[in-house]
Amino acid sequence: MNRPNLVIPFADKPELTSLPTTFTYPFCYQPDPWAKQAATELQQWLSLHAAPPEQSEGKMYGVLVVKNHSGELGYLCAYSGASIAEHPKEELYKQHFVPNIFNGFSQDSDFVKHQTIINNLNNEIDTLTTCSKLTNLTQQLTTLKQQAENAIRAEQQKMVEAKKQRKLTRESIAEQLSPWSEQHTPVQFKEAKHVSISLARESVENKKALQTLKTYWQQKITTLSEQVTEKLAIISTLKKRRKKLSNKLQRQLFQQYLLLNIKGEKKGILELFAENDHAKPPAGTGDCAAPKLLQYAFQHQLIPICFTEFWWGKSHPAEIRKHSHFYPACQGKCGPILPFMLQGLAVDTNPLLSNPAEKLALDIVYHDQHLVVVNKPAGLLSVPGKNIQDSVETRIKAQFPQATGKLIVHRLDMATSGLLVLALTERAHKSIQQQFIEKTIEKRYIALVDGIITEESGNIDLPLILDINDRPRQKVCHEHGKVAKTTWQVLEHIEGKTIVQLYPITGRTHQLRVHCAHPDGLNTPITGDGLYGTSANRLHLHAEALRFNHPITKQRLSFVQKVTF
Repeated sequence: MNRPNLVIPFADKPELTSLPTTFTYPFCYQPDPWAKQAATELQQWLSLHAAPPEQSEGKMYGVLVVKNHSGELGYLCAYSGASIAEHPKEELYKQHFVPNIFNGFSQDSDFVKHQTIINNLNNEIDTLTTCSKLTNLTQQLTTLKQQAENAIRAEQQKMVEAKKQRKLTRESIAEQLSPWSEQHTPVQFKEAKHVSISLARESVENKKALQTLKTYWQQKITTLSEQVTEKLAIISTLKKRRKKLSNKLQRQLFQQYLLLNIKGEKKGILELFAENDHAKPPAGTGDCAAPKLLQYAFQHQLIPICFTEFWWGKSHPAEIRKHSHFYPACQGKCGPILPFMLQGLAVDTNPLLSNPAEKLALDIVYHDQHLVVVNKPAGLLSVPGKNIQDSVETRIKAQFPQATGKLIVHRLDMATSGLLVLALTERAHKSIQQQFIEKTIEKRYIALVDGIITEESGNIDLPLILDINDRPRQKVCHEHGKVAKTTWQVLEHIEGKTIVQLYPITGRTHQLRVHCAHPDGLNTPITGDGLYGTSANRLHLHAEALRFNHPITKQRLSFVQKVTF
């Protein structure tokens, strides 16, 4: 075909050769056969020219099926992130992948000068942070604090023992001088008074000695701390300067990104983020595969047909990305910019706007005047969403108009089915909520996962935090994540998959889904998990058992709802 040199002709056509009539909705989709064929051919190319997946740092790749105005088909390839500079096959990559939307400034530009300053600051900060003097001072300070703590603790223990001894002495004197004893001589009273004064003086002296000891150690710690603080202050000043320059540089960089759509309109990244009420763009915005592909297509008068992205290589430790699996575009970086770039194209309807549970019944398992237990179907929200109002909460409100206070005590993901308890009174809500806080409520889930688990049972402890650049995905973060613990047990193996029982100790968002999919968890996603694995007809996760105390009678209630996957 007469094409720009980066459009790749198909080696093979998919079995279903009809083209889609609307373009892929990039944030939630099932790959079209044409996009899957393009992805397969790119993966074959990567297998030949890239490092082995098990040895390479993972990266997101994308393909865009396009046609020219003569109707000739082909596809474009891109990867997310900055260009592969100084890569041994850099020239080969340039011939196969579309370029970044913005490729840099001239060598004598202010941008490059500022980047050089930042690089020098990074080197200076690294040097100061790792210098032996600071390391030694920090270690000395830690040792000194421990010595001070031990010395003060020993002195306090001596005071405790001395106080006990003084108490025994006073009790002995009091007994000897008791009114019920024989008559005492003035000499005895005088001696007793002298002993009592000595004991009081000893108590005061012990306290002074402790205070003197504390002052001594505090002075030594302060002297050493000031030396450490002085060096850390220099590092802190450098970091603040670096941050200020980085923000300025990032803004300067984003100003160079003028994004296109098929109508020939242009808008900058900063403008698009402002229009969508987003904070400043995250680093790397505009360098994801999707905007790169669309930008190149529009620049060369190509018509986008369909699109998909897949992960290639090892997953980052915090995230869950499976080699060769398909993924939607990210929300944090691409959410504010892709809608503009897709203007003028007929795009698939956002499937998240439709209510998959519209015709599904909500089964009530139990209810009285205080609470209701339901068996939520997969696809029904627990509470109203941004675009869909239909939910367990709205249905129960309609069915129990006499209910007071908050109904929802806990939630299940939209895609998860199973048991959910709701409170019909404020008193019941408070009681059940307290049981969740005290972890006296027992929950058991059953899941079908996409692999064979060889162990019989175990525990998972992986703290979780929201991935702010790719909501609603969660990621593992040992530094800032919230504690998330799960106990699990294998029930049986079926056709290369495993049925497991899951017992969440905590109740974090997507906890069971992440704990199953993460390499440090079960290392196999739940079947049908489109966020952390592969989509299917449904997420094969079901809350099958729930036990708690009745909020009024305190009777232990137990409910079980089996499911067949």
